[in-house]
Amino acid sequence: MSFIHCETFTFTVMDVSISSSLSATRPSLSLSSSSFPFKPHNLIPSPNFPDSNFKSRNFLRKALIWRQNQPVRAQNCNNSPIQENSDSSFSDDGFVLEDVPHLTHFLPDLPSYPNPLQKSQAYAIVKQHFVSPEAVVAQKIVVKKDSPRGVHFRRAGPREKVYFKSDEVRACIVTCGGLCPGINTVIREIVCGLNYMYGVDDILGIEGGYRGFYSKNTMTLTPKVVNDIHKRGGTFLRTSRGGHDTNKIVDNIQDRGINQVYIIGGDGTQKGAALIHKEVEKRGLQVAVAGIPKTIDNDIAVIDKSFGFDTAVEEAQRAINAAHVEVESVENGVGIVKLMGRYSGFIAMYATLASRDVDCCLIPESPFYLEGHGGLFEFIEERLKENGHMVIVLAEGAGQEYVTQSMHAVDEKDASGNRLLLDVGLWLTQKIKDHFTEVQKMTINLKYIDPTYMIRAIPSNASDNVYCTLLAQSAVHGAMAGYTGFTVGPVNSRHAYIPIARVTETQNIVKVTDRMWARLLASTNQPSFVGYNEVMQERVDKGTTNVINNMKITSI
Repeated sequence: MSFIHCETFTFTVMDVSISSSLSATRPSLSLSSSSFPFKPHNLIPSPNFPDSNFKSRNFLRKALIWRQNQPVRAQNCNNSPIQENSDSSFSDDGFVLEDVPHLTHFLPDLPSYPNPLQKSQAYAIVKQHFVSPEAVVAQKIVVKKDSPRGVHFRRAGPREKVYFKSDEVRACIVTCGGLCPGINTVIREIVCGLNYMYGVDDILGIEGGYRGFYSKNTMTLTPKVVNDIHKRGGTFLRTSRGGHDTNKIVDNIQDRGINQVYIIGGDGTQKGAALIHKEVEKRGLQVAVAGIPKTIDNDIAVIDKSFGFDTAVEEAQRAINAAHVEVESVENGVGIVKLMGRYSGFIAMYATLASRDVDCCLIPESPFYLEGHGGLFEFIEERLKENGHMVIVLAEGAGQEYVTQSMHAVDEKDASGNRLLLDVGLWLTQKIKDHFTEVQKMTINLKYIDPTYMIRAIPSNASDNVYCTLLAQSAVHGAMAGYTGFTVGPVNSRHAYIPIARVTETQNIVKVTDRMWARLLASTNQPSFVGYNEVMQERVDKGTTNVINNMKITSI
């Protein structure tokens, strides 16, 4: 007679995120002729260029194009566009700079000041104090011969001139959305960076997310107050979801005399930051808005990775190791570990590659099926016969089309407009149990572990602490230099200032046609489930799948 022993170790809490659609306008570009081997031409003078060693804009003979489909066109001094077939036409090498806004674009008479770092002991030994105004970071570094130069971003770092006097700065920091290892490190380094590098003493912490702006929840932040907060998990300033009201927030910023706003949060939070920037620009306020992208899932586009990701992958090893110990200690043990990954399976993929104890990894980007040739049930049976046990790592967003159909639950959303994910871990556990006890008549021992909120709550590891420091200092340098409406992050290992709309227009997902996923398949020797489309046509209602795919984030 068959029987099954099933133990569930689960730590679950509701998790949601926020967002909103927006369109951002990107400013014009200036670069000097020394940055690239092309000759500048006679163009319109512009006194508003944020880098002080330039007196006019010198548009290069390059195809400079912005993401919102507003191509830049060089002009002669009589304001007439330069014709494509004239001597001053653009070159066709495909160089694109996606620039970020600057305060002087809407405050042309804003004065600049020498950067206090010129007198800093920390920077005294640096060979080159300041980032060159011509320095850019290429989005793609692997190119083919004669291919377009591609998209570039301004390199992050201190500039020779700043647009704020240190004693006139009143900065604020706010954290929004879910928890993530490293938030406290970012808060600490923004405070210490402003104070130690630029001599700023007036720094406020906005408590409780966006609502804190108009709920008057603030605290004064000093290096002493934040000295050891990086050793704690969570966020020192507390957080919340939703609560974004652009007018109320900017009214509060204006009333309090805040002129630098540092916003730490994910996709929806960054869209909210862009709306704040647009309202600040509309009102003509000298307020720099800087975003620091936060998502434990690593699903922020453009940047190499998000902070907290390395810590999450490392901590996930503990859960995987525990599952492996459990299942190899019993007969026919099957361990299922559910990890974060609403739309992107990066944590599951990297945790699997790092562990070497995982037999199968299931992520949202690679649909799977259970029954039939090449299905998951067949693979589980084979592994149990070979090894006597197996471990499955499952991203929370995987298999949602199956769970939704089984539970007849469609179109459920949270208060922020996000699709509520059903617990695919419990669903898969039950499906495996039913199949092997009722169909295969086989005894198995199931162990289900969900460490999600244990991982989110821990402090960041050494690698993420260093990364958070670089993010925070880069954001401070950018705001002091007058840049605004930007987010900061590493692009090909070089930190850059990126337009907010660029990182929120799409999500970073695992590309199952790339080599990294192929490396995982080679490591686990799991099926690729290439027959998924044919199987799903028979088993899942097409209308249900379409509804699920169309349930996007709709509000802040």
